[in-house]
Amino acid sequence: MRVAVVDIGSNSTRLLVTDIAGDHIVDLERRSIVTRLGQGVDRSGALADEAIARVTAALDEYRAVIDELDAQRRIGVLTSATRDASNGAEFVARVREDYGIDARVLTGDEEAQFTFSGAMSGRPKPDRPTAVIDVGGGSTEVVIGTSTDDIAFHVSMQLGVVRQTERFINTDPPAFEELENLADDVRSILHRELPEDLREQVGHAIAVAGTATSAAAIALELDPYDPDRVEGHRLLAASLEEQLAFLAAMTEDQRRKVKGLHPDRAPTIIAGVIILRECIRVLDLREVEVSDHDLLRGAALCAVLGRF
Repeated sequence: MRVAVVDIGSNSTRLLVTDIAGDHIVDLERRSIVTRLGQGVDRSGALADEAIARVTAALDEYRAVIDELDAQRRIGVLTSATRDASNGAEFVARVREDYGIDARVLTGDEEAQFTFSGAMSGRPKPDRPTAVIDVGGGSTEVVIGTSTDDIAFHVSMQLGVVRQTERFINTDPPAFEELENLADDVRSILHRELPEDLREQVGHAIAVAGTATSAAAIALELDPYDPDRVEGHRLLAASLEEQLAFLAAMTEDQRRKVKGLHPDRAPTIIAGVIILRECIRVLDLREVEVSDHDLLRGAALCAVLGRF
């Protein structure tokens, strides 16, 4: 079955068109545009008109691709920003009506489960539990388990690159105190939300989505982005620390020129690296594996199985 999945997140709007036949998965098209739907939602409680306009411009582009590839199923997932917004339901209805996409807002639990399914697809069952980390724009999901049928724990936290940037970073480049306050906030949330006994069982972590793939692309100095080189890349905790110091010393305009970093991610990458670093620390791991297989693939697999 050919499935098109649109993920309308708090920071980016993404598209995956993939062919799925049993265990055989072939990705035909993958695109991502930073649209920052979550802009100001933490303060105003509503999706901003200019943010909606950025998303619909991306959807106009994606609809042409979906039509050209003649996808049989066309689904859409909306996450933290839309969940939190007073006008979220109205926006979902517009996406369904204007673009012919079977769109719905995922609960935090569904988002975690879809992400885990995508990240673990095609992998052998590990000996010890794996933690899948998805740092998003408005929320961060951590899922711990050994397979999609054996998920021991999952949580969706109000912790994301747009949300934490808007809350803590007010200077350019960011002040040391701002970075410390952001990290303290992340650390307290992680310690509160991730049970210590489960953290101690984790033997491996996989990080998905824009922060992790951007950090890998920066480490590899990729220009243009190469998903085959990013897939499976291992980010050392020490390397993330160096990357944070490197990025935090720059202005936003300077970060836009960093090799491997998409310019539109320059405003929020510092918060993203801090969140990912703190996740690795709280799990007491030395490294994290990066994967391009995430929520999009998980949603596509669930659609084929009739679970969407």
